[in-house]
Amino acid sequence: MTDTAAVRGLDAQGYIAREGSLARVPAAFRPVVAAARERLTDLFGVRLHSAYLYGSIPRGTARVGRSDLDLLAALHDEPAEADHAGARALVEALDAEFPQIDGGGALLHGRARLLSDLERHDMGFFVACLCTPLLGDDLAASLPRYRPDTLLARETNGDLGLLLTRWRERVTRAGDVSDGEQARRSLVRYMSRHLVRTAFTLVMPRWNGWSSDLHVMADVFAGYYPERAAQVRAAAVLGYEPTGDAAVLAAYLDDLGPWLAREYTRVHGTKTARPEDATAA
Repeated sequence: MTDTAAVRGLDAQGYIAREGSLARVPAAFRPVVAAARERLTDLFGVRLHSAYLYGSIPRGTARVGRSDLDLLAALHDEPAEADHAGARALVEALDAEFPQIDGGGALLHGRARLLSDLERHDMGFFVACLCTPLLGDDLAASLPRYRPDTLLARETNGDLGLLLTRWRERVTRAGDVSDGEQARRSLVRYMSRHLVRTAFTLVMPRWNGWSSDLHVMADVFAGYYPERAAQVRAAAVLGYEPTGDAAVLAAYLDDLGPWLAREYTRVHGTKTARPEDATAA
């Protein structure tokens, strides 16, 4: 691999290289990972096809007491609401038990969906390139290799316009809970990360590379849209160090988000609709 390709997250053939590995998990987080592996097995048993880590922990960049635990589980069948509830409870228990992590989440999907044509350039890409195998047979063996092209850009993040409506509802609900500050903080972290990643994939085909580092993403975007650089760089900071400032959420929903959704549609088009989009609208 050339130095340029390595810096841009590509292999020698120009495909996006898989990021993360269990060998990179920092020592402080290994007990958390071991507990997650054991409890996922206990929770789903023979229904579990495979499980994965993603995010800063398998990339080796996690910070003790600051980073969250991100898991993905693939079941042999489609998960039910009780399965999602069980996965949420599992992560909440780990968060309470291990001070090394600050929250987390567990994505849950059926194996068939992850390998489907519809998800090939979205969740399939996510599993093959951004997830680190933790348990079971790696689904990446049944998925293609990926280039940082406009198809990948459209199918990963071409649904921001649809998401903004849902985000407004979440922000409204956050204002109605007793711990509104913490609820807003979680939303700032989530929305900041999503907006920075969308800004990055907007320009990803032109840059011809991949990164999951929010600061790198923001800097790459800034090279193509300098007039929006300060906003996206600020979002990258908040993606790692969020606040509960309602004004940040308002700016995302009223300015940066709508602009980014319009520009994304202009450049890449919109993401292929999913069946749940109609029911969620």
